[in-house]
Amino acid sequence: MLKKSDFYFDLPKELIAQDPLQDRSASRLLVLDKETGAVSHHVFRDIVDFLEPGDCLVLNDTKVIPARLLGEREGTGGRVEVLLLNRREGDVWETLVKPGKKCRPGARLSFGNGLLKAEVLGTVEEGNRLIRFAYEGIFEEILDRLGEMPLPPYITHKLKDKERYQTVYARYEGSAAAPTAGLHFTEELLEQIREKGVKIVFVTLHVGLGTFRPVKEENVTDHHMHSEFYRVSPEAAGEINAAKRAGKRVICVGTTACRTLESAADEGGEVRPGSGNTQIFIYPGYRFKVLDALITNFHLPESTLVMLVSALAGRENVLNAYAEAVKEKYRFFSFGDAMFIVSRQG
Repeated sequence: MLKKSDFYFDLPKELIAQDPLQDRSASRLLVLDKETGAVSHHVFRDIVDFLEPGDCLVLNDTKVIPARLLGEREGTGGRVEVLLLNRREGDVWETLVKPGKKCRPGARLSFGNGLLKAEVLGTVEEGNRLIRFAYEGIFEEILDRLGEMPLPPYITHKLKDKERYQTVYARYEGSAAAPTAGLHFTEELLEQIREKGVKIVFVTLHVGLGTFRPVKEENVTDHHMHSEFYRVSPEAAGEINAAKRAGKRVICVGTTACRTLESAADEGGEVRPGSGNTQIFIYPGYRFKVLDALITNFHLPESTLVMLVSALAGRENVLNAYAEAVKEKYRFFSFGDAMFIVSRQG
């Protein structure tokens, strides 16, 4: 049995990055050889040196919406916090509400002195609430005025610049959390990568807050993954498949890009264009169909993300690399440093 505790490691709290670096590409980069477990230490902008002409670099172009709304319950004036998870239809959203007990069906909420109003329609799985919003004007513009970036619970500092929780290539709105491995890239770095002959391809996966949901079951296979919307264009699928046929590497930036490709691929490793919802759970024993290498951040102990990178590089290799990162005082989680998991053989 694969146990949750198999993926535990000790992480000092002071290594949890609370603020982004001024220069995105100045983060540190730990390179892990997935075959041998060997590690080396670099700066993120050195990633150019590890990429080769013909490589296909796959990035997730989702855009985080300011999904955290602070308001009050009409009638009582009690404080309420609403996190937008995903849009069901029109102005109806699935949300996470605090305090949930006070927001039963029929409850009415108000945000921004009535600029945005809402009614709780019902309860869905895991206690999430369906809410219908009412407003005048354009919802996205009101959300931009009233909403805050839904930073992960382990980040306690207030974000001064909303754009620092977006990748420089963020395009399609819909995420409740950033695809954080992409936060290290600057426009200049992407241009250097293109100039080297690397093909840059974009896919979309809207990251849900379920990505931070802890694994509660000791038996890993009993964990229920959250569902997330993804889209792969015909152009992106064509570029990725062409790289595979030519014997070139497909390198994903982030676990979200990885899960998108592995969800969209058939058993033969051919990536199919289209969109849908994925609940793919990747843990040791999984056979990757498309991915060759992965750029990723350092993840929480016992999380599904640590399990995913362990499936790629081996649990012992990953935990040894994490122990090295702790020893060398790397910065962890969303605003932290990065890791490149790759085979250096040949």
